[in-house]
Amino acid sequence: MVPERGIAMSTRLDRMFRLRESGTSLGREALGGITTFMTMSYIIFVQPAILSKAGMDYGAVLTATCLASALATLLTGLLSRYPIAQAPAMGHNIYFAYMVCGAVAAGGMGYSWKVALGAIVISGTVFVILSLLGVWEKLVAAVPDSLKYGIAVGIGLLIAFVGLQYGGLVTANSNVLVELGDFASRPALLALSGLLLTIILMALRVPGAILLGIIGTALLGLPMGVVKYQGLLSAPPSLAPTFLQMDVVGAFRTGLFTVIFVFLLLDVFDAVGTLIGVGGQAGFIKNGRLPRANQAMLADALGTVGGALLGTSTVSSYVESAAGIAQGARTGLANFFTAALFLLALFFSPVAKMIGGEYLFEGRVIHPVIAPALIVVGYFMMKCVTFIRWDDLTEAIPAFLAILIMPLTLNITEGISFGFISFSLMKLVAGRGREVNWMVYLISALFVLRYFLA
Repeated sequence: MVPERGIAMSTRLDRMFRLRESGTSLGREALGGITTFMTMSYIIFVQPAILSKAGMDYGAVLTATCLASALATLLTGLLSRYPIAQAPAMGHNIYFAYMVCGAVAAGGMGYSWKVALGAIVISGTVFVILSLLGVWEKLVAAVPDSLKYGIAVGIGLLIAFVGLQYGGLVTANSNVLVELGDFASRPALLALSGLLLTIILMALRVPGAILLGIIGTALLGLPMGVVKYQGLLSAPPSLAPTFLQMDVVGAFRTGLFTVIFVFLLLDVFDAVGTLIGVGGQAGFIKNGRLPRANQAMLADALGTVGGALLGTSTVSSYVESAAGIAQGARTGLANFFTAALFLLALFFSPVAKMIGGEYLFEGRVIHPVIAPALIVVGYFMMKCVTFIRWDDLTEAIPAFLAILIMPLTLNITEGISFGFISFSLMKLVAGRGREVNWMVYLISALFVLRYFLA
């Protein structure tokens, strides 16, 4: 009876997620989902560290981050069937803590974190409404192919650059901005060793090479003193200090319309950029369209609202999902494994902290264990560069700017902004304005407006 039940379960999963049609299997989805979690688990500890600067309770934010990530990741898997995970977005949390809630004397706006969460609820609700109206699939279809692939490559370079930073392989330089790090340092040696291990496993076509590389790097880091064993189990912190503490009325009363607009714009274009970039790498984009884009964006929007209700900043799609896709994930089934690990992390947070946790090196917080995986993911996403029409300047230069700006600013939205604005201008100047969808002009105008409102 047990084998029959197993076959029946496999059949149901295949029907729900179309595993055979997508050329995948339960094992590959599990491997991909676990890999995605490993590469993004750092957010479990980075998020509360940042939001605590705004006066929020560290433990409550950690719990809210795990719950919101699991919820939004499940919604994406069920609604869109894409293996794209979600969690509180980096960059958004900085804007939340240091700009909106930061002290006025330090350049911030001085609002309370409860009012800031209220502003996110409002922006997320607008996002949900627009998703239900079916706006986003049309928007993704309107984005020119050259920008789609340029965004994918830009995200890949951004991920690889972050990986180099996390490994201590590049560091800041006051004269030329960046330079090679100290390769004799323990974190750099660990990152290089992990990178070598990962690419050897890939060259040997070992299944799960990226995940095995992460685990191998973590184990190697233990005797080096870079990774510290911190136990296995711990009780989840209480959610009470942040749960349903948002002040929506206060956000309206204080006139945070510009902040709400910025939250919305950042969320929308981080999500669009990630969907296009990761979707391009995985081959999800068909004839210039991303099927079920509205469902994916709806999951993103619901995740943002749910995250704010729980007590964390904007939740969005994660580019680290590309690591799971590189490992073979092709359907939303992978998200169930990622979401389950976020929930387990509430009880096994010491293990997650050991793998994705931070290491203080020369006054900087880095993550050398996951650095090799991020660098390798950048390689996978670079492949999209061959699809850009380099012989047409009106297509190539905007794609080039999107590729260039993302890693240099560490911001997906800025790269998309430069790409959209330059594409619209170049088509107009070349007398080919009719080739551009009206939505591209509208988004370009909104990006220009954003720079004036920032």
